[in-house]
Amino acid sequence: MHKEVMPKGYEPGDVEKRWYRYWEENKLFRAEPKSDKRPFCIVIPPPNVTGSLHMGHALNNTLQDILCRYKRMKGYNVLWQPGTDHAGIATQNVVEKDLAQKGRDRHQIGRERFIELVWEWKEKYGGMILNQLKRLGSSCDWSRERFTMDEGLSRAVREVFVSLHEEHLIYRGDYIINWCPRCHTALADLEVEHEDMDSLLYYIRYPFDGRTGYLTVATTRPETLLGDDDELDEPQSEQEDDGENIEELEDIENLEIEPEDGLLLPPAKEELLDEEPEDIYDDFILEESNLMTEEPEVTQEDSDDLGIN
Repeated sequence: MHKEVMPKGYEPGDVEKRWYRYWEENKLFRAEPKSDKRPFCIVIPPPNVTGSLHMGHALNNTLQDILCRYKRMKGYNVLWQPGTDHAGIATQNVVEKDLAQKGRDRHQIGRERFIELVWEWKEKYGGMILNQLKRLGSSCDWSRERFTMDEGLSRAVREVFVSLHEEHLIYRGDYIINWCPRCHTALADLEVEHEDMDSLLYYIRYPFDGRTGYLTVATTRPETLLGDDDELDEPQSEQEDDGENIEELEDIENLEIEPEDGLLLPPAKEELLDEEPEDIYDDFILEESNLMTEEPEVTQEDSDDLGIN
């Protein structure tokens, strides 16, 4: 008679794989599209396909799993929606690093081939992440697994943005961004490493046009003077307004504004006088300019203005 010997220690790998396979085969994590049960849904914060999961993911998904399993035991129709995030610039960065190790870059291989490599990276590490979630015991409905660049999701995002634009809740325009000189693309605030630095307060004198005197502007970013086009200098009170309160650096006609202590009008679209940015620029008809290149360096024209070689 064969006697099965109990192992000296608990081996979770074999046990967990066997039970997770049983759960999946019996569709115990599936949410029913039509059900009389009370619904409960969690959309997983999609992990980036830039690599593998870390301890933060383990904690976060364990808490979600506890809630989902608890609700199932309470009789709810539970959907834990799984998925992964394309991560945009972060994925581009890791793919470029992989190319650099082979002595190549994205410009050499071209846009189409680079996109293919990004999708290959997604297939490789996206699958790794899903397997890690399963090893954690995550009770997701894997029949609904999605990727943020899936056609259906991309179409839904476009629909929302177009609707918001048509309702004038968002607009497209030029504004100050976080620019990466290596990737040549914009970065979100969360992707930027912020560093506090000691700085100086600079005072810039802007001479008036047509008479002596100047308007002094204090700033910690003196380089922006290269992009300043015009200034408005208002009287201290309405009684002092003699019709010559606007000092011009360039010709601006038909200005109607409320008295202010003084206002600097840079070409970048910023909210001025509590008006919408596009309204300000329609009123003042300022010419927009970009004083930085993509590298980024001050443009040659602005360098000449400052005497920089």
